[in-house]
Amino acid sequence: SQKYNIYIIYMGLLKKNFIFQEVNKLKGVGSKLSRYLKNKKIEKIKDIILHLPYSETDRSKISELNQLEIGKIQTIKVIVKKLNFPRIRNLPNRIMCEDDTGKIDIIYFNSREGYLRKIFPLNETVIISGKVNFFRNKYQITNPDYVTSIDNQEYVTKNIPKYNLTKGINEKKYRQISEQVTQNLPVIEDWLSEKFIKQNNLLNWNDAIKKLHNSDESKNNKSKSFRRIVFDEICANFLTLSENRKRIKKEKKNKVFNEIYAKRIIKQLPFQLTKSQKKVLDEINIDLKSNERMFRIIQGDVGSGKTIVSLISMANVIEAKYQCALMGPTEILSLQHYELAKKIFKNSSVKVEFLSGKTDPIKKRQIHSGIKNGEINLLIGTHALFQKKINFKKLGFVVIDEQHKFGVKQRSELAQKGGSNCDVLLMSATPIPRTMMMSNYGDMDISKITEKPAHRKKIITLSKPEKKIQELWPFIKKQVNEGNQIFWVCPLIEESQFLDFSSAKRKFDLINKKFPNLVGLIHGSLKKEEKENIIKSFLNKKIFILVSTTVIEVGIDFPNANLIVIENANKFGLSQLHQLRGRVGRGTKQGMCMLLFKEGLSKNAVKRIKILKNSDDGFYIAEEDLKLRGFGDLTGYQQSGNKNFKFADPIIHEDLFKLAEKYIYQTDKYSDQSKYNFLLKLFDKAEIINIKEF
Repeated sequence: SQKYNIYIIYMGLLKKNFIFQEVNKLKGVGSKLSRYLKNKKIEKIKDIILHLPYSETDRSKISELNQLEIGKIQTIKVIVKKLNFPRIRNLPNRIMCEDDTGKIDIIYFNSREGYLRKIFPLNETVIISGKVNFFRNKYQITNPDYVTSIDNQEYVTKNIPKYNLTKGINEKKYRQISEQVTQNLPVIEDWLSEKFIKQNNLLNWNDAIKKLHNSDESKNNKSKSFRRIVFDEICANFLTLSENRKRIKKEKKNKVFNEIYAKRIIKQLPFQLTKSQKKVLDEINIDLKSNERMFRIIQGDVGSGKTIVSLISMANVIEAKYQCALMGPTEILSLQHYELAKKIFKNSSVKVEFLSGKTDPIKKRQIHSGIKNGEINLLIGTHALFQKKINFKKLGFVVIDEQHKFGVKQRSELAQKGGSNCDVLLMSATPIPRTMMMSNYGDMDISKITEKPAHRKKIITLSKPEKKIQELWPFIKKQVNEGNQIFWVCPLIEESQFLDFSSAKRKFDLINKKFPNLVGLIHGSLKKEEKENIIKSFLNKKIFILVSTTVIEVGIDFPNANLIVIENANKFGLSQLHQLRGRVGRGTKQGMCMLLFKEGLSKNAVKRIKILKNSDDGFYIAEEDLKLRGFGDLTGYQQSGNKNFKFADPIIHEDLFKLAEKYIYQTDKYSDQSKYNFLLKLFDKAEIINIKEF
């Protein structure tokens, strides 16, 4: 009996393993078909399970030949009357069929005679389904999708799932592969209890998957089966974040903490910290004092003063004889942090250094040595900070600015860099709606800086139809004469005959004629070095008007830029407009944002412009943007590769996000986590947290 039970468990594991096998393990899938499937990111059998039909082909009705409609997929029942196989090369094979109402030719190119004689037996009735054409006064179907005998009629005459396919795979072939999988699905022991499934109007896993592949439920994102797969996907995401958090918090640190120096820095600042900055600083300090590792993100609107908070918190760690590292996404932004750090620590023994890929080789060697022997207290730079050659003597605190390029896996790896005594702080200038926040950063503690510095004036936001652009030139001239700098943003680099967008290049030529030698152009097609040189020219006031696409670096301080003109403002999302607006008004002068738009705006575009004119609260704007534009369309979100979901939508499925959060972080807190290993592997999360067995 015991041996039998072990055998049953072993067979169950084998069946589960079937789902994670390569697709070439399936019957009829060779190397050529595997390559085609790979084009659709279908490499394992589980990818077929998660590749849902988007529609259906109706082949259910059998039409008589006098009822056929040209260009439509139809199903017919006919008698095979004659087979014609010409011996002249390149001529098609022709099968003549009829019913009581008419005649039709079935045409094949490059098909074997033996195969066609087998599926079209003379004087027998067959079922044929395909697209109907009309040629030389006669109906015909070329290379039909299905040909079968009367006995197998039910397989064809039904609504057949329609999948998004690639070249080399037709509906019939993919259906054979898909059915081979769905009809042989092992009975998976559900990770959700029957009670929970019923209470929340879901289906069990096996039933949900079969329904999604055999009905129109996959098109309905509110159907029971679709909601089940959405809930599973969200749970897999939350479980990963939860496990990542547990692993980080499990590691205990042994760190001395000294707050004296930080308090002295705060007193010497030429301005007062906002209440919000003080609150976040307190939250960071509590983490630094704790014996649990800090893994925190600061969310702060553009210009809210996140960097100063991170530098002050570093003072505490440096005073306790640990090293710190601050990493920015670009050399220019990192250099600005370096200049600020030098000001903060100028009256101290703290040694601050800057490192990037462009650092002089001799200087690089000196920095490598200074980091290794502990002479350098704070190293600021780009990704170069985490190359293998960099060995910190005693790294205690890592700060990553504009961290949106980091996914859960990278964060997990980063947390290991400094060992168990290293705290990690991420900073983001992109306010993220709550639903997306918890699904992206559920493994982290979250701090928010919601106030702007007291000296920072609210940016005046105006809107104007583009046809009145001539009215702007005197105002632009006045700004340049007063020494103010201007951003001019266009959505496209090149002219497009399909889209009525302004071209940045064309606009540069126009403005350069009006203000010769005072205009620069920056866009995504430029090399990184070229971009940085133009930005440096703008920072050093060698140019006064910067015509650009939306590649203006988030976080870079342009204290002299006080006006931003945004063309086709109706084509940008709210969050994107808010981020662009935040590029100006960083000094003591009044900042202005001019939104230019074409006439005939949609209701949504009018709403966006109205919200932006009435609010400068990035968190409120992000929430409104999500409502108006939908998930994955927010700037810096989909583009940065952080879109974690294939099925779930934080707007449509908001209730499931809340339910999953409650289920993972509260209800199921103390259960056996190994029951979710299959789920984590199904959604490609197992590797992130090193789960190999299931």
